[in-house]
Amino acid sequence: MEKKFKLDQIHKIASGIISKIRKSKIKTAVVVALSGELGAGKTNLTQEIDKQFGVNENVVSPTFVIMKKYKINGNRFKNLIHIDAYRIEHSKELEHLNWKEFLNDPTNLILIEWPEKVSEIIPEHTIMVYLSHVDDETREVKF
Repeated sequence: MEKKFKLDQIHKIASGIISKIRKSKIKTAVVVALSGELGAGKTNLTQEIDKQFGVNENVVSPTFVIMKKYKINGNRFKNLIHIDAYRIEHSKELEHLNWKEFLNDPTNLILIEWPEKVSEIIPEHTIMVYLSHVDDETREVKF
């Protein structure tokens, strides 16, 4: 899917991605990789996905802590793992944060921003989402 959207319509884009997540038959964690330049809307989209999955906490970008884990209630998933790989210099840094354990747990939904920084450990079944900046109020999404 490729679509231009206004920022105030991000809930519709999140719903489309969630539909794809729910249709996934993967037996491990589902990984959604959010790629795009600074300001493209990766964190805003992550926050909307989190909200629609019932995360009650205030979700902020984990740029400085790299990873945050949130509880999800009433879905296939029990945990939402939000990773911001912007500051990661090598994929081994994610491995030190229990990446393989998170990946092997089918009750985890993993949203990772800046996946190109750790591309060698992103699983091939990952749902890839590409965001781009069109103008101050408009973005384009491809997934």
